[in-house]
Amino acid sequence: MLNKEELIRYNRQIILPDFGIEGQEKLKSSSVLVIGAGGLGIPNLSYLAAAGVGRIGLVEFDEISLSNLQRQVMYKTNQAGESKGKSAVKMIQELNPNVSVDYFETRLDAENALEIIGDFDLVVDGSDNLPTRYLVNDACVLLGKTLVYAAVFRYEGQVSVFNAQRKDGSRGPNYRDLFPTPPPPEMVPSCNEGGVFGALTGIIGAMQANEAIKLLAGLGIRLDGRLFLFDSQYFTARFLNIKSNTENPVSGDHPTITELIDYEAFCGLSEVENEADEITVQELHQMIKSGNAPFILDVREPYEYAISNLNGLNIPLSNLENEIGQLPQNETTVIHCKSGQRSLKALEFLKKEGFSKIKNLKGGILAWQKEIDHSMEIY
Repeated sequence: MLNKEELIRYNRQIILPDFGIEGQEKLKSSSVLVIGAGGLGIPNLSYLAAAGVGRIGLVEFDEISLSNLQRQVMYKTNQAGESKGKSAVKMIQELNPNVSVDYFETRLDAENALEIIGDFDLVVDGSDNLPTRYLVNDACVLLGKTLVYAAVFRYEGQVSVFNAQRKDGSRGPNYRDLFPTPPPPEMVPSCNEGGVFGALTGIIGAMQANEAIKLLAGLGIRLDGRLFLFDSQYFTARFLNIKSNTENPVSGDHPTITELIDYEAFCGLSEVENEADEITVQELHQMIKSGNAPFILDVREPYEYAISNLNGLNIPLSNLENEIGQLPQNETTVIHCKSGQRSLKALEFLKKEGFSKIKNLKGGILAWQKEIDHSMEIY
């Protein structure tokens, strides 16, 4: 039952045709898990809390950085370095004290996903990487949960509803029906490399929240079996129909995935195969202090190098093939980027080109700032 304060708070929603008291009470008795409090997560958390969803769960482990503020508009400049999750929880509580919040300050993985997701009615995925998307999808299918999906890159965004329960008891298509296997890592540049239009995350995140609220309140026509594609640069939109695949490894006629797997390895993002090809920031620091500094290759973009660097040679990964002649063949070379993924691609390329004295800096600039130089600017 709604109390007097809630009747006033949700008045503009309650008077909507097809919504009413019944729809509001459905929201109040519902629970939603939001994965991430970033560009997509923030509009979801804001609108779900404002709409009166009774219980919101949040999975988030990251800290606020200055580079987040271009699109993650809930955070403030003076909060850089603080916990995203704790800030988001505070925002929800201040926005609507009627909403209870469960905060999971952890990275979602195959060990904890089923336990965390299993306690909620609906899941909203605001993650920004392929391993988490496949992980969340598979967990939702195994648990029989509906998933509201979205993704953004540069000027384009997409939204859909996966694994939705239909009137006949069957489930709609899921993420693996749309993307059966992940593309090669080199074909999926991150937002660090490709960028993202700030306002787009608000648009797409709000669309996600719109679908979640409709699902919980039993309203309208949902994006089950359809993928909505939006181009913010040219303001165009289109729909793609998605059909269930009988060969889907998690939901097909003969599923081969009956438990959660190693999604980093599945997406080709596992650690270096040979530990001898890797060096830690502590090891590199000791080499520099002892006067045995190696040649350092920074494969980030020039604007990243301008923010913070280790005084290495800056050749962006995309230019490495054309500028390979600048690298010493017979000198120990340490390659780094922001987190270690682009430098791993560079390592693999250079090994094929005959370079043998090369190592990947584990964790990249992020690890250096965390373990060696806390004053270094992080973006």
